[in-house]
Amino acid sequence: MDYAEYKRIYNGLKTAADVKTFESEGYDRRMLESLFTQKTSRDVKKRFYVVKKNAKFMLKDWKKGKTLMEIAERNRFPPILTAMMIFQEDGASKKQFWEFVRDPDSLESKETADELREVTENDLIYSPYGTQKQKERGEWGEDLLQNWLNGQGIGYRTENELRGEFEKTPDSLLDKPMMYEGKKIYWIESKASFGDNIEFRFNARKQLIPYTQIFGPGVVVYWVGCLDDLERPEDIYVCDISILEKKLEPIEETTE
Repeated sequence: MDYAEYKRIYNGLKTAADVKTFESEGYDRRMLESLFTQKTSRDVKKRFYVVKKNAKFMLKDWKKGKTLMEIAERNRFPPILTAMMIFQEDGASKKQFWEFVRDPDSLESKETADELREVTENDLIYSPYGTQKQKERGEWGEDLLQNWLNGQGIGYRTENELRGEFEKTPDSLLDKPMMYEGKKIYWIESKASFGDNIEFRFNARKQLIPYTQIFGPGVVVYWVGCLDDLERPEDIYVCDISILEKKLEPIEETTE
């Protein structure tokens, strides 16, 4: 995806409702949910404690009749996290709050239970539904990668099989190096996130560069999409779901 198109979508994803708006334009829902998740989680990291400082005022507004959803929208903050701050300010523990989220009927007030259901339904990221969707996207990507390798008869070990053997472990470590578009690779990493500059730099620093230092060159696949012009460190190659249309080739042995 080129940067101009990415920026239009990224800037336009202000609320969960915007995901449906862009989906109606023909964009993939997985990509939109992933990008909305990344944008929102970045904003939460920046503003969490700023918003939390206003918890006592948010609680006052709630007791005066404002709904949890209205307060979340006014603060431009994820509904579940807004509700959690208000409940905690009102004396509930974090554990109690999440119990209420999982079972709103355990609340004495039907009105409060309905409000909690509303914020849960409108939170694509921090609700149990959102957490499950993120897990499913990750599993979907890993299944795509393994089916692609299995279909070519290529041997590899998974992250689970490698755990404890190396300091850092990719999703798939090839049993022997293969050629990918004319380049020798040793590993492939599966990502169900969108590969923009922030995400890629974070992944490169935390995982991909260490992989190259331990194993050699490899490929990271951003299944829901990535920017066309990412600045890649040496020995890291990037692809999207179009990798499924490609094949790895064996390394030709040379005789001297």
